[in-house]
Amino acid sequence: MSVMNATAPLLELRGVSKRFGAVQALDDVDFGVRAGEVIGLVGDNGAGKSTLVKVMSGIYSPDQGEYRFDGEPRTVHGPNDATRLGVATVYQDLALCDNLDVVENLFIGSEVTTGPLHVLDETAMEQRSRELLKTLSTTIPSVRSEVGTMSGGQRQQVAIARSLLGEPKVVLLDEPTAALGVPQTRQVLQLVRNLRDRGLAVVLISHNLENVFEVCDRIFVMRLGRRAGDFGVDEATHEQIIAAITGLGLSAKAGSNGGENA
Repeated sequence: MSVMNATAPLLELRGVSKRFGAVQALDDVDFGVRAGEVIGLVGDNGAGKSTLVKVMSGIYSPDQGEYRFDGEPRTVHGPNDATRLGVATVYQDLALCDNLDVVENLFIGSEVTTGPLHVLDETAMEQRSRELLKTLSTTIPSVRSEVGTMSGGQRQQVAIARSLLGEPKVVLLDEPTAALGVPQTRQVLQLVRNLRDRGLAVVLISHNLENVFEVCDRIFVMRLGRRAGDFGVDEATHEQIIAAITGLGLSAKAGSNGGENA
């Protein structure tokens, strides 16, 4: 486990609230993640995790609150604004094309061209794909393998690698190990560690506390649209996290220090 970065948050939300009709999805939430840090975002279904991530990714604009990046207030009106800041999101459905190979999936929508006729530069895209996958230490057998032939873990690696082509500073991962077997889960968790080692800020949504404790530096618990706790992994127990998720209030003091750090 890496030593938690003591610098100011790279991406920060202050007092963020979001309502959908009668439903208060987020209620005065403070959240922050630093460069070189992995935060596990956990909570029961309907706790507000996905809404919080969609605010970070620019899909939702908060009704109130402040979005800050690199220490400055920012105006984010959509995913393109978040992407330009350096925020990349990998959703659970991955949005991969099974009939295309790795290179084609990595560069779909952002193909590299050459010459006055803008011919696809297959050589450049393949070389960039190989370099990226090598730096991430993925288990992809070949950049020319069709994605539809790959395991769930390898597909997740392709989706995460694609998000890094724009050289983001923050990566949001929505349930990356859901429905994966043990070997595939190990591959994805190692990739999360590699992202942290590259100095990226990572937010990991997961229902699997074992995975969260294994790769995260902090655990941010949501409950009923509010922050229920912010725990350092080295000091927290599974029981404390579960108590915060369920609202049993066990050792609430354990979640009090993270608010100052976030």
